[in-house]
Amino acid sequence: MTVRLFLPAVAIAMLALSGTSAPAASCGSGSFDAWLSEFKTEAAAKGISQNAITAALNGVALDQGVLSRDRSQKVFSQSFEEFSGRMVPPRLLRGSNMLKQYGSVLSRIEQTYGVPGEVLVAIWGLETDFGVNTGKFPTIRSLATLAYDCRRADEFRGELMDALRIVDRGDLSPSEMRGAWAGEIGQTQFMPSSWIKYAVDFDGNGRRDLLHSVPDVLASTANYLAGYGWKRGKDWEPGSPNFEVLQQWNKSEVYAKTIATFASQLAHAP
Repeated sequence: MTVRLFLPAVAIAMLALSGTSAPAASCGSGSFDAWLSEFKTEAAAKGISQNAITAALNGVALDQGVLSRDRSQKVFSQSFEEFSGRMVPPRLLRGSNMLKQYGSVLSRIEQTYGVPGEVLVAIWGLETDFGVNTGKFPTIRSLATLAYDCRRADEFRGELMDALRIVDRGDLSPSEMRGAWAGEIGQTQFMPSSWIKYAVDFDGNGRRDLLHSVPDVLASTANYLAGYGWKRGKDWEPGSPNFEVLQQWNKSEVYAKTIATFASQLAHAP
C-alpha cells in the first residue's frame, strides 16, 4: 500500500461547504448518532435526495481507528533523495509500460487539458501504484468520523456532503466508496470535493468513475492540474509555474519534486 506519511494536497486544500439553508450539526455535540441525525437533516436541506442519504448514512458508526490515525500523523521528514530513491525506481518500468499502454488516451487528454501523460502517470504511480492500492477504508464512515470530531470538523463536513453528492448523482454507490483513511478515493486519491469539481467522464459511459476507469482517472487528474493553472507545452521543473501547480497537488516540496523527477525520467525512457 502507498505509504501515507502526510495528507495529499487534495486533502489539505479542501473546499468549504457552501450554502446556509440549514444549521450545521455541531462537532462533538452529544452522541455520534444524534450528530448524524442532525447531519441527515442538513443534507436534505441542501438538496441531497433521501435515497442517497439513507443509502450512505444509515448504520454508519464512529471509527476510533480513523481518529487515532488522524491524531498520530507525523510531519513528513524524508529528504528528496530518500523519498524519490524509494518511490521512483521500483515504479519506472511499469510507468513506462503504462505510458505505452494508454498512449492514445493520454494523447487525447493532453490535447484536451494540456497536461503531458508522463506527469499523469507519475502521479498515478506514486499515489496508488497505478490503481493497485487505492485503500480499503469505508469513505463515508471515515468522513463522518472526522466531521463529528472537532479537530477539522468544518472541512470534513463539507467533504462528507460532497461524498453524498457523488452517491446522489450516481458516480459511485456507498459500498464502492473505499479508499484512504482520511477520505481520499480513486486511483489518484481525490477528496470528494475535488471529485465533484474536477472528475470527468472521459470514457463516455455516463459515469465519472475514478475507481475503475483509467481514462476517467487520468483525465480527471489532468483537469485538476489544468484547474490550478497548468501551462500547456511548458516544463515542470522546480521553479517553473507548472511545478507550482504540482505543489497544489501536494504541498510537500519533496513529493512535488518526486513527481517532477518521475515524470522527467518517464519522458526520457526508451
